[in-house]
Amino acid sequence: MTNKTKLGMIGCGYWGPNLLRNYHALESCDVVRVADRVPERRAFIEKTYPTVDAVEDGQQVLDDPDIQAVVVATPAASHGALVKQALEAGKDVFVEKPIAMSTEEAIALARLAEANDRVLMVGHTFLFNAAVREVKRYIDEGQLGRVYYLYSQRLNLGIVRGDINAAWNLAPHDVSIANYLIGADPIRVSATSVQALQPEAPRLDDVVFMSLTYPGDVVMHTHVSWLDPRKVRTMTVVGDKRMIVYDDVAADKLAIYDKGITKGDPVPEEQATSFARHRMITRAGDLTIPNLRVPEPLAVECKHFIECVQTRSKPLTDAWSGVAVTAALEAADRSLENGGAPVDISIPKR
Repeated sequence: MTNKTKLGMIGCGYWGPNLLRNYHALESCDVVRVADRVPERRAFIEKTYPTVDAVEDGQQVLDDPDIQAVVVATPAASHGALVKQALEAGKDVFVEKPIAMSTEEAIALARLAEANDRVLMVGHTFLFNAAVREVKRYIDEGQLGRVYYLYSQRLNLGIVRGDINAAWNLAPHDVSIANYLIGADPIRVSATSVQALQPEAPRLDDVVFMSLTYPGDVVMHTHVSWLDPRKVRTMTVVGDKRMIVYDDVAADKLAIYDKGITKGDPVPEEQATSFARHRMITRAGDLTIPNLRVPEPLAVECKHFIECVQTRSKPLTDAWSGVAVTAALEAADRSLENGGAPVDISIPKR
């Protein structure tokens, strides 16, 4: 294929090899250079991808005029500075979540990308999952009816991070999914946590419970933890017509329940003190399990980024979607610091 996008990467640690594998497999791009400060990681790159130039300094990626797009896969605290450098060097950028560790910095990056006419995409991988997109279709088509609330669990035993808490590590997935499904950004959050493994390090929470409020009083509750006996990756969406469960660990990713409760006739006045004022009629219908083909979401995501670079299109997970997630997490941190008090989330209009 001609006119391949020449790609560079900065960082090839925990998640970087997965990104490198998928970008290297694309016919539409050519991975030219990967930078990583750890000698063992560079040795891995040289052995596995002999055609890729493995270097120590990320500046060698940014300074190369032939490299059109850059993938940032470094620790979260470095994302903001590296994305800014890449944009200022005239590169299109794919950055792993989160886009930045502060809302102010995330907004500045989104505006810089717009001012420089650069593609800036955030690695919210689950929005490229076929099962999540199917849930979105059900909601948008009205098949679930009015959405009352969502709740999710993202749990495992490890990997314990020493630089960010469980919310910043795990919750970007669930917040980005909820924003996508609801089609809006959250306006308020409250959070509580457990600090068990590293109590001497402030705000390195191992377990976080977050409640997000969206326009229309839709509520999303998420529980994230790297201190749990089971690997759990579920999200439940409850509507007034149907309910749907997305389980990323299960073989069958979706289960759609034709269940609900409808309001019937008024209850006699003498019973109203003990029962609801209307009879609540429970409906228990069929369980549907769609037969979905689910390609690797990361492969779909990487291909989408290259397509956006080549066509100059807006990514599904653009910079402003990254701003919304960062704003929610930063507000959750403030809630944690204030004993779980609700904190309003302020995001400029896109």
